[in-house]
Amino acid sequence: MSKTLESPRNHQTLKIIKSAITSRLLLLSLILLCRTLIDPYDTSSPLDPNCLSTDHQQQERHVIQFPRIGSAIEDSIVWDSVYFVRIAQCGYEYEQTYAFLPLLPACVVLLSRTVLVPLVSVIGHRAVLALAGYLVNNVAFVLAAVYFHRFCNGIWEWISSLEYSVFDNRHDPEAAFQASILFCFNPASIFYSSIYTESLYALLSLGGLYYLITGASNVAVLWFALSGCARSNGVLNAGYLCFQTMHQAYDAVFLQKRAHLAVKVLIVGALRCICIFIPFIAFQAYGYYNICHGHSLDEMRPWCKAKIPLLYSYIQSHYWGVGFLRYFQLKQLPNFLLASPILSLAVCSVLHYVRSQPEIFFSLGFRASNGEKRPTASPLSLDRVPESTSSHLKEKSSAKMQDKYTVRQRKQRIKGDNYVLLDEYDSLEKPRYLSTFIVPCTLHLLFMAATAFFVMHVQVSTRFLSASPPLYWFASHLLISPGTGKRWGYMIWTYSTAYILLGSLLFSNFYPFT
Repeated sequence: MSKTLESPRNHQTLKIIKSAITSRLLLLSLILLCRTLIDPYDTSSPLDPNCLSTDHQQQERHVIQFPRIGSAIEDSIVWDSVYFVRIAQCGYEYEQTYAFLPLLPACVVLLSRTVLVPLVSVIGHRAVLALAGYLVNNVAFVLAAVYFHRFCNGIWEWISSLEYSVFDNRHDPEAAFQASILFCFNPASIFYSSIYTESLYALLSLGGLYYLITGASNVAVLWFALSGCARSNGVLNAGYLCFQTMHQAYDAVFLQKRAHLAVKVLIVGALRCICIFIPFIAFQAYGYYNICHGHSLDEMRPWCKAKIPLLYSYIQSHYWGVGFLRYFQLKQLPNFLLASPILSLAVCSVLHYVRSQPEIFFSLGFRASNGEKRPTASPLSLDRVPESTSSHLKEKSSAKMQDKYTVRQRKQRIKGDNYVLLDEYDSLEKPRYLSTFIVPCTLHLLFMAATAFFVMHVQVSTRFLSASPPLYWFASHLLISPGTGKRWGYMIWTYSTAYILLGSLLFSNFYPFT
């Protein structure tokens, strides 16, 4: 690729990295400032009782060189961070701890036993675990911002080469960059710099999306599966594979007239989706083995006796009162108000896309904006496309994108009927699919917003939805729109800034926040 084409891309990537690092340093500084100026609501965070299991009794109890530094780090372990650090230190001791999936504790243990192990005698074992958690999440956030920018660039560049657009023909070259900057300073930023799973989940989900649209489907499956090890909603990423499989099967049946290929596509798609579910299911089986196995029927916990003994849903319902409409109480009105900005933004994002391209949305991408059937096959698969259509779309694609994908494309030309066989790494000739790829992103956001509002503790909506790209696409669209739209864009920036400050103040001192 020429330097003139590569230089702007690298320049923007460097800006995203700098913005992500700046935002993390800002958050950590605010946390330290708030902890210094305000007395915490709960002062029990330094408590460190012995682990229940003798297998985890290797906790260092020798003299610590700088106990005050270690104590200061331990003081910052609040809310769910207590669970993650305790799991990394002692394993899964109690039933309710199984609500916290193992990827973050595993990363914390790995880092504390390798790179940070010399610090154990300096600040103490538990402080090292907390420090490892901070490092893992803040580094993961910077990488997540890079993948977010890459994913946005891939989507926007393809859409901007089409005859129609999803965002009212407003494909500013800076749109993807602006969306990425908004992500760097998103309203749930406090959780991305704390010992929470938001950073790892965002990295793995956004990375999976990036690899999926660039054709590396198997790599995307691995990243999506790992996201299910970080947060339970990671299994929803299987929906992207379902969308891909649906379009591949459609192409095999109606474009290629090859039913056997459609069967193969469906089998491969099903196996990929199963792979995404396996880590979460395996962890539930692990919990069942530890809690239920070897006990008599009378001694078993209630969920152990269920036909489908799902530990996670039982914990959420029994210990935290999560359930359909169970949070609809008058006393929870402040929490609904706290979540109203992000939920409103989510609804507006979904409505904007639906109203912009209703034909694409309601047909799940099978019909174009003019009501005609989609003329091209889905990318990331073995497809046949008429050469006339292929050449036409090639002319419409930018030279930049052609250069980018030329190296990665592997084509097998078959003679007769003027068709070309494309493998799963070829997406250059099918940009229309990527515009329809916004459909599963929007449906994913809609489902999670509905779940947060009707089922979950509604105040977690801010961080629950914070990794959804359509939120930032819509906000970026507002920022590049004239008049009222731009004013709403500035309101979104104000909202993010206020929540960053409010979250740093309240959350770090153990006061209720999202």
